[in-house]
Amino acid sequence: MAVSNKFFTNDDLGLGTSEGPGRGVNKDGSVNVRRRGLARVRPYEFYHHLITMGNVPFLVLLVLGFLATNILFAAIYVGIGMESFTRPGGPGFLDRVLDAFFFSAQTLTTVGYGQISPKGHLASTVAAMESLLGLLSFALATGLFYGRFSRPQAQIRFSQQAVVAPYRDITGFMFRFINRRTNQLIEVEAAVSMAFHDPVTNNRRFVSLTLERSKINLFPTNWTVVHPIDESSPLRGMTAEDLKKARAEFIILIKAFDDTFSQTIYQRTSYTAEEVAFGARFQPMSCFGAEGRMEVDMDLLDAMEKAG
Repeated sequence: MAVSNKFFTNDDLGLGTSEGPGRGVNKDGSVNVRRRGLARVRPYEFYHHLITMGNVPFLVLLVLGFLATNILFAAIYVGIGMESFTRPGGPGFLDRVLDAFFFSAQTLTTVGYGQISPKGHLASTVAAMESLLGLLSFALATGLFYGRFSRPQAQIRFSQQAVVAPYRDITGFMFRFINRRTNQLIEVEAAVSMAFHDPVTNNRRFVSLTLERSKINLFPTNWTVVHPIDESSPLRGMTAEDLKKARAEFIILIKAFDDTFSQTIYQRTSYTAEEVAFGARFQPMSCFGAEGRMEVDMDLLDAMEKAG
């Protein structure tokens, strides 16, 4: 059974209408789009990469930058001649290189132990330039650390599968999610769109799904988002095989206000037809404990049972 023409819409969500073999939105919320023809070096994205890259690559980059800078200035000091420095090191080449490297590290970080110091104008000038570079680079690194850790990030976990389960006297398309953090999210909004293959135009089409509730004010537990499959639903009468033939994809957008950072956060994900379970329903994941306090078991987010 195909989706009826009365549900067709020109809203393509910005993903385009060309039909492709992959999904439009990945499970982690990233858009499944790769841009070609971009310049290899994009300085306008430098700050973006430093803010969004993983913690381990970021720390490795800082360490490599620190080592590379000290190696560069150590080579300059060796080139000037270590006789331009007052130092207690030995006369060997390795001794001079090590002295130059550690003097560079002390100058860059403004530590200055005093064991080695420049005594010529040229060496002093290079050391002064390195000190300035050190102040600027550490200020930049501090700003990057602050920007990375102060940037609000949604930690919303979605159920691995969506379900088509009994809902009141009909059925409903459902998925649920929970906030993995202990912070408070308020004014949480959900929007669900279905992408499907149009056999008439051989393009991808989109339709927004009406939700039982599209907004909640408080989000202390979990939220099961429900699209009632009634007479007005484009899913009415469709089976699991129909969704697969239509190459259906359910694109989810969650918007919330983070009370800790006082900023709006977003989270995306999607469910393909293969990730929709028919004849199943979610098991309850919250209950009242012995002290009368609501308890939520996050391990049950994906727990399902056969629908009666």
